This record gives sequence, structure tokens and C-alpha cells, in this order.
Amino acid sequence: MITFGEWLPDQPDHMNPGVLTAENVIPAFKGYRSFPQFVEYSSATADAKIRGIFAAKDNAGNVKLFVGDAAKLYEFNASTSALDDVSKAGSPAYDLLGDERWRFVQFGEYVIASGGTGEELQKWQLGTDTAFSNLGGSPPKADFITVVRDFIWTGNIDEGSGRVPYRVRWSGFNAIDSWTSGTDQSDFQDLPDSGAVMGLVGGEYCTILTERAIFRATYSGLPLVFQFDKVESQRGCSVKGSVCNVGSNVFFYSNDGFYLFNGQSSTPIGAEKVDEFFAKDFNLSFKENMTSSVDPLNQIAIWSYPSTASGNGNPDTLLIYHYVLQRWSLVKLRADYLAPFFSSGYTLEQLDNLSATLDGLTTVLDSPLYKGGEFFFGGAVNDQIFSFTGDPMTATIETGETGFSPGKHSIVTRIYPYYEGGAVTAQIGTRNSIADDVVFGSSATLNSEGFYPFRSAARFHRAKLSLTGNWTNIQGIDVEAREIGRR
Repeated sequence: MITFGEWLPDQPDHMNPGVLTAENVIPAFKGYRSFPQFVEYSSATADAKIRGIFAAKDNAGNVKLFVGDAAKLYEFNASTSALDDVSKAGSPAYDLLGDERWRFVQFGEYVIASGGTGEELQKWQLGTDTAFSNLGGSPPKADFITVVRDFIWTGNIDEGSGRVPYRVRWSGFNAIDSWTSGTDQSDFQDLPDSGAVMGLVGGEYCTILTERAIFRATYSGLPLVFQFDKVESQRGCSVKGSVCNVGSNVFFYSNDGFYLFNGQSSTPIGAEKVDEFFAKDFNLSFKENMTSSVDPLNQIAIWSYPSTASGNGNPDTLLIYHYVLQRWSLVKLRADYLAPFFSSGYTLEQLDNLSATLDGLTTVLDSPLYKGGEFFFGGAVNDQIFSFTGDPMTATIETGETGFSPGKHSIVTRIYPYYEGGAVTAQIGTRNSIADDVVFGSSATLNSEGFYPFRSAARFHRAKLSLTGNWTNIQGIDVEAREIGRR
């Protein structure tokens, strides 16, 4: 069997050791798995394009799903399928501009939200509050927010007297409303030689990604509170929306490709694989529209971005990296925002809010989508919440090109596919010279004997398979071919 290997668009078509196309699939140990459609989570919509999604759980396991647009913050209401306005008092409550987004963290029983350098930090106490309010203690306005040990951290901030893009600042120890430097271990640090802060990742220590470097801030106690080390001085992050993480492993895009930072150093993960493809496909004019996140259940990092085919800048492509297998794939769909979250849960009566009939539901009834507190992966399209819980997308796999008889022509007569579920059609692409364009013949369907019949004669061959229906995985193919001479 010819197992479908890595998607390697940066390598030549001829004798490509992997596959040339792996579209609308997830990399698997052998071959590829299906990727679910992006379907409406509910009929509820925000007033404008969604700029942030966050799910929080209180101590009793109750889920709150928050959504933000440029002017409001909302709470998703499963009982009415509405987005209830829970903004602070005032109209408009907020005014996010440009590439500003809502970024959230949970600190104990509190949810804290930053809306960029034009908005006050917002606070919601789980189990108590019915609306957001300004966080006390005079915290900075900030593009980025995270939790590091017992501190709230902010980066790329506005202190009130002006914006300081290279500054990070943290709250008091276990005190979200204590922001006076020198009090309760609250303080700030400037990183003036490395450009603006482009992302923060918290945990036991803080990873600070700037335009030209990466810093690690480790808690040391008084008098310094945090020790700052420039652990990566050769590169930084070039796109804010490219930063995502699983644990201490941080993925980001730099000027020369995709990298993984492990807390000590960064390692290239896209070199000779997808970096060249992405650099050509990414529409830099709309780089502020990129978002990224990690789906830990599928062990994949995902970047949603506008391709050069997107004239209006709407993200129309997902680049997927399986961080365990270290393999890539591509998905063609629109996702304006990506986020993992927990479902709010539905009763049978509340399912009427999603569809008048069971047949109208876009997701099967036993999906985690409908179970309260269950993790699933989703995001937004324009002003509406979506989730990756639909039926499998139609997928395409195209093999690398090979000559079955070096220097001679061959005729391919049969292809045997190895897949599960759904239906698969196949095409053969041929050319007689590396300089020629590839020509694909007609699609063939599987016959009763389990193979695709062909009579395709050429020096070089490749196969393209299209998968439809409820397919689950595809591993590879067997090819039957014979030599027919040099002419």
C-alpha cells in the first residue's frame, strides 16, 4: 500500500515524498481523518462582527459563555438562544477599533476581559454578577492579558498618559484590583529594545513574544518579583493573531515561518514543509484578521487567515498543524474567529431554539455540543457563533508524482483505495515531461470488485481522490501499472 504521507507543498511535485494536496482533512498516524463542517451553534447573533469568545466554569461546574463585539459584551443564553447584553453601563459601552479584540482570562471566581488599549479592563464575578464592570485598582488598558501564577498580567498597554507597546504590567499577588507599583508585588517592566509586545502566554512563568525577541519572566519573589530573561534574540512574532499554545508549548508565526517555543528556545515547524506555501498564500494586507487556537482533543493547532483569493480580507482558509505527529493539512472555509469553549447544555425543549425539527439540527443528538460543560471547538463567522460539529467536509487528497518505470512510459490500469465510510472517486493526472502541464482524466467510481479501472498511459502519474459523505479516514492506495516502452 502507498500510505498517504505528509502534506509537503514546499517540495517539488515530482517525487514528492508526501502528498501534494491534503484539503479539508486532519493528519493521522497513517493517512488522514475527516474534518467536520463549521455549523451554526445557534441562531443568536451579536450586533456586529464577533471579536472574542470565552467560556468559564464556576466552582459548581456551571458554564458561562461570553461573546464580545466592538460595542458590547454578551452572555449566551441556551434557554432562549439569545446573546444577552451584559455590557457595563453606558451607550455604547465599548468602542473597539482596528485590530483590537476581546481577550479573556479566568482568575478564581472572576472573569477578566481586555478589549485593547482603548478599553478599561472588565470584571465579572461568577455566580454573582449580571453585567460586566470596570476592574478596580486603576489597571492599565491592554491588548493582551494572561494569568501567571497568582498574578494578572497585561502587555502592550496604555497607562492613561499614553500607549507603551513594549511594556508589561502585573497585578498584586492574588489581588486582581491592586495595580499600584510597589504594592502587593504589583509592578511593570519595559522591554524597549525588541519592539511591541505581540502576545502573552501565562502559566507557571510568562512567555512574552515581541516583534524581535521572546522573553521569559519567572517569579523570584521580592525585591525583583519577576526575573526577565531574553531567551530568544534571533526572532520574534510578526502577527499578533498567530500566537496560540498548549501548556507551555507556544506556536507563533515569525517573519521566516512557523515556530514552536518550548520555554527555552524556538524550533521551526514549517521549514521545507509549508512556510513557502503560506508566505505566498497569506494576504498580508489583512494580517490583522488572522486568529489561532489549539484544539487539544484533536491535538492540532489551527490558524485561520485570509488567503490571496480573499479580496475583502475575510479569513477563508485554515492551516492545521498536528503537534504530536508534526504534520500539516489545509481546510478551505470561513472562520473569522477561533476558540475552544464549553457547551452551555440544552434540554429537549431548548433544542427548539436551534431547529423546529430534529432533522433540522446540524449536529447529531449525542454530540458534546448539547451536553452542559462539555468541551468542543468552535468560533465565529461574522456576528454568529459557530462550532466544528457538523458532518465531514468533502476532502481532497492528491499524491506526489512518480514514474513507475524510469525513463519509460507506463500504463495505470487499477487503483485500490483504503478508506472507511462515505464514498471516494479518483482521477489520474499525467504528463510526459516535467515541463508539461498536468492533465487529469475523468473521475472514476469504485466498481463492485473494489478498484477504480483506468487505462492511463504516460511517463509520470499522480492520483487525486475526492471523499464525500460520512467518511472517517483514508490511509492510502495500491496502484497496478505496467511498463509499455519509451514512446
